[in-house]
This record gives sequence, structure tokens and C-alpha cells, in this order.
Amino acid sequence: MNFLAHIYLSGENDLIKIGNFMADGIRGKQFEHFPLDIQKGILLHRSIDTYTDSHDVFRQSTKRLHEKYHHYAGVIVDIIYDHFLAKNWEKYSDEKLDHFINRFYRSLHENYPDLSEKTQDMMPYMIKQNWLLSYQTVDGIHNILTQMDRRSKNQSKMQFASAELKEFYPEFEQEFTLFFEDIKKHSNQKLLSL
Repeated sequence: MNFLAHIYLSGENDLIKIGNFMADGIRGKQFEHFPLDIQKGILLHRSIDTYTDSHDVFRQSTKRLHEKYHHYAGVIVDIIYDHFLAKNWEKYSDEKLDHFINRFYRSLHENYPDLSEKTQDMMPYMIKQNWLLSYQTVDGIHNILTQMDRRSKNQSKMQFASAELKEFYPEFEQEFTLFFEDIKKHSNQKLLSL
């Protein structure tokens, strides 16, 4: 799961959303230095990632990409799944996607001192280019994959993965839909235990 799904799966607590959003850059026990609800979000993120990586449907999606993209296949599928969440947003939320995203951006500003340094550095670009809303379109996904490929010094070849998204669009969408029901249940149970 990528940014949009992690935020969505966090429930209504803004600090849990923030922790879940920025967790990738926080190693080991570093999470203990953050406020309690942000810690919960980081732990939720880790649980979501572990569950996702071992899920049969997610692995089916990554298998389609593995030969060409190797260990980047999982990252690509995370982003592809965010596309289908954004595209089908009204199935999962009564709130409009742009309102949900703008509320999240506001909460980043309001809680700026509690953000990790990496998140503080990334935030202006993310908001200016509105990454989360751009997930709605295949072109938006292509742009995100291209940016990520640049960060890997063009070694990942992720910028080309939008071709597979187009080629196997119905398959990816069906897999996302099946998987997302399971990850919602898992996340809700994890939230109750935190």
C-alpha cells in the first residue's frame, strides 16, 4: 500500500494518519520519540506492510511485474493499488477525495513540529504537485513512477511500469478490489489493538 491507502486505513485520528504516512522513514525503535498516536500510526503502517507483503492476491499482482522490475515490483503494485483506491474512491468513502486529501494536508501543516525531517522536506513538493490526487489517473501514476525511478538513479525502470498497468488494467483492478477488503479488516482489527 502506498500513501493514500495508508492514510485511508488509519481511521479518523489525524496523528495516527500522520504516523502511518511517514512510517517508512522511521527505523527500529526511533518511533518511540514521537507522540503516542503517531507511534500507533507507525505500528499500524508496519502491520499493514507485513500483511500486504504476504497476501496471496498482492503477490499475484507482483508476480506479473517481477521478471522486469525485480524487487521493485512490490513498490510498483503499492502505487498501482493506490490508483484503484483513488479511482474508485466513492466506493470506500462518503467524503470527496479532494476534501479528504486537503484535510490531510492541513493536518500536516498543523502538526509540522511532530513530523519527521524527511516528511518536512517532502511535504512542500507533495502538496504543490498534489501527489495524492494525481493517483486518480494513469498519467498521474506514470509521473509518480517516473519521479521514483529518478530517485533510484533510473535503475528501477519504474517509469515504464505504467505500460503494464494499461496492459493488465482489469486484472490489477480485480486484484486490488479483492485485496482491499482484506486489508481494511486487518487494519481495523490492528487499530483496535493499539
